[in-house]
Amino acid sequence: MRGAHVSQDRDSWVNWAANITFGAARVHRPQTVAHVRELVAGAGRVGALGSRHSFNAIADTPGDLVSLERLDGVVALDPERGTVTVEAGIRYGVLCAALNNAGLAVHNTASLPHISVAGACATGTHGSGDRNGNLATAVSALELVTADGEVLALSRERDGERFRGAVVGLGALGVVTQLALDVQPAFQVQQDVYEGLPVERLEDSFDAITASGYSVSFFTDWQGDHVSQVWVKRRVGDTSAGGASMVGRAGTPSVAVGVVGAAAEAADFFGGRPATVKRHPIIALPAAACTEQLGVPGPWNERLPHFKMEFVPSSGAELQSEYFVERRHAVAAFRAIRSLGAAPAPVLQISEVRTVAADDLWLSGSYGRETVALHFTWYPDWPAVEALLPQLEERLAPFDARPHWGKLFTMAPARLRALYPRLPDFRSLAHELDPAGKFRNAFLDRYVFEEERGPS
Repeated sequence: MRGAHVSQDRDSWVNWAANITFGAARVHRPQTVAHVRELVAGAGRVGALGSRHSFNAIADTPGDLVSLERLDGVVALDPERGTVTVEAGIRYGVLCAALNNAGLAVHNTASLPHISVAGACATGTHGSGDRNGNLATAVSALELVTADGEVLALSRERDGERFRGAVVGLGALGVVTQLALDVQPAFQVQQDVYEGLPVERLEDSFDAITASGYSVSFFTDWQGDHVSQVWVKRRVGDTSAGGASMVGRAGTPSVAVGVVGAAAEAADFFGGRPATVKRHPIIALPAAACTEQLGVPGPWNERLPHFKMEFVPSSGAELQSEYFVERRHAVAAFRAIRSLGAAPAPVLQISEVRTVAADDLWLSGSYGRETVALHFTWYPDWPAVEALLPQLEERLAPFDARPHWGKLFTMAPARLRALYPRLPDFRSLAHELDPAGKFRNAFLDRYVFEEERGPS
């Protein structure tokens, strides 16, 4: 393909954790949308590749992989409209630094700033915060190259339901090349870490604890009677509940309500104690790669992620799973995981619990419900993880736990499909935009499209 560089770099053929080797015939690194269009139009099967941070084969293809890493610029910044338009391959760390320099911000980030904007939005990736929707809720418009090589533009204002079906698109609708994101004025954040929070207090005061910050994360190994760490990120100068979000369920402005209770501001923080030194989520690891803590205020983009852009947070020697449950089931879900006893201990590095606001994006893990996200960072031992996941999923089944599209799970395809009420509509949209299945792969066929051929 003219102008579309074919990669011989073998690192391009594996994901970040090196647990997936892509089966593609070729990996391309186009530098322009024109090159993407040419490539897609001439290929038989195509997959889009972001920062390669998925832990399963959702991005694989037997044909041509299109890496977006060279489409990584800021296209336009429009403070009056409150939007920034970016190329799909830009990473959050790069984008957020540019926005902050311009006095602007996006509503939230994931724990890693190293991930690409398009890949994160396409899989429903998120940060934390009671009033913070996942990262895709900030998308107000997008452009994608469809199966015939044409560019399709969709916007929140103009395209309504069709747009809401395309934002968390799993790569099944085309190659996203540009996105417009909502922005707001830049703000300052201070980050505090509390240690040894009693599990009993977590369960009794879960809502108050998560309301104590703009973004709150719990780290635990599910053993013992204490939560290892609580990371609380508060907007400086915001007197509302923890510095509640100015971005609502679908990325639109909302009004924060409530005031931080005195208990949340108390030195012991619900029975937990303030950390006196900087911490890594995994207590045994050095904290140099982590964003600043100890209540020191700083720019939003240097506090909302857990890790600094200039560091690789780990060697990739890990596997990840994540499940989304309705918030009202949070405490019951915690107890269900604890009922596994010591079973997770040999393979679990750390687990993170976060909250995510409900949204209306069809394939979002938070579609239609306020959500608690239960994240698991495993040691890189897939046989052991694969043996444990069915037990974990069985415990979470009563709460209709939805797995993260880009992480590891063993849930039956029919069960997964039943958890997404708009999945039939998504399939219809995929057939409209990609009638020959150019962007489908074994993962998508199994978990999204298999029902068309009969029961699992």
